[in-house]
Amino acid sequence: MANLAETQTTEGVPVANDDIPQAIRIAAERVSVFYGEKQALFDVDLDIASHSVTSLIGPSGCGKSTFLRCLNRMNDTIEGCRVAGNIKLDGVEILSDALDVVQLRARVGMVFQKPNPFPKSIADNITYAPRIHGLATTKADFDAIVERSLRRAGLWDEVKDRLDEPGTGLSGGQQQRLCIARAIAVQPEVILMDEPCSALDPIATARIEELIDELRQEYTIVIVTHSMQQAARVSQKTAFFHLGILVEEGETEQIFTAPRDERTQDYITGRFG
Repeated sequence: MANLAETQTTEGVPVANDDIPQAIRIAAERVSVFYGEKQALFDVDLDIASHSVTSLIGPSGCGKSTFLRCLNRMNDTIEGCRVAGNIKLDGVEILSDALDVVQLRARVGMVFQKPNPFPKSIADNITYAPRIHGLATTKADFDAIVERSLRRAGLWDEVKDRLDEPGTGLSGGQQQRLCIARAIAVQPEVILMDEPCSALDPIATARIEELIDELRQEYTIVIVTHSMQQAARVSQKTAFFHLGILVEEGETEQIFTAPRDERTQDYITGRFG
């Protein structure tokens, strides 16, 4: 694998160092999505670098969440939805009919807009997927997965004495970190986040953003966000969608300080959106 780019900060915006090549974890080519006769995405080409955060921004209904759901084939669950093009994860085509979608979703985890812990204990939320995938068999193994996942999600110290209590009893920010812990319990390679902070207060949002920055050391992260400030804070690369078209993508600093397309400029300056 190629050496991974380290990051630097320019005026508060994290920027990838172009001097060191980054491995491409996901490569999307000419991806189009149709809901029945309606086309929602048009020929999207986007490379997503390993061990980095890529933000997808744009006005509501522009296709960013639709594209995100392509990356672990969540669109398969929507009746009448059809995806065309190619999406490769580590060089393997994920849109193939022969692909095991269950295994794909173990490799590409997802965190949704609204925290959605299972109506189970905190510990059972974490062990649910590892149990299904046969990743552990003994209580000691499951206990280790629970502790490791909660530590990575920055939640262990807050809940270690009440693992048998319902996950739904946690605060909103804690529930979202529990959902992140649940996603990483199966040791995925990619984490997709669909507006993970939109239902949270500013303090919980700041904690999730800190967590995202920590997690990118181990995982590739793609985040849909309605907040341009959040995209600037957490991501190394940003892609701007409008009317189902990928208008522009590039290093986050470039997108926000020197966009190449007038539509991008109009969006980030608030002329529409």
